[in-house]
Amino acid sequence: MKVLVAGIGNVLLGDDGVGPFVAQWLSECYSFPEDVAVEDLGTPALDFIDRIAGLDVLIVVDSVENDQPPGTLTFYHKDELMQNASLVRMDTHSPAITESLVAADIFFGVSPKEVLLIGVTGESYAANCELSGPVGHSVPRVVNAVLEQLTRLGVSYSRKNLVTSPTVAWKPVFAQSGN
Repeated sequence: MKVLVAGIGNVLLGDDGVGPFVAQWLSECYSFPEDVAVEDLGTPALDFIDRIAGLDVLIVVDSVENDQPPGTLTFYHKDELMQNASLVRMDTHSPAITESLVAADIFFGVSPKEVLLIGVTGESYAANCELSGPVGHSVPRVVNAVLEQLTRLGVSYSRKNLVTSPTVAWKPVFAQSGN
């Protein structure tokens, strides 16, 4: 089973960087089988099609604007994304997700069978490399949600023994015991 866990967002725009934060945390703290990729995809456009065509499972972590309190996790499945594309408002890269799913079906006949967007309600998209408090505190819950989905799918993974707290290229990630 081919699985991609994709962190999407712009690390230079505050809470929009939650997807890359989660992808980095997962990559540094866990080992995954060869057929499971965990990647920071930044703010993909229609090139996202090439990343998702032929996958069995796509798990996307991204910030969302959905009238929930900042830091709230909302789960959107493939059918919801496709039916409510205009109602599920993410950031400027959000059309790439739904358009890429449709294009992967049309051009390649193989969009992922299962898609899950783990949306984290953002608070601030100011130009900086910091997550707001509520979104930063949601990162361990998002990591756990991704791991729960992988477990549900029967994907094995193992926790790495880290000597230091996980870091990202743009700043240290706060440590959270047990994650």
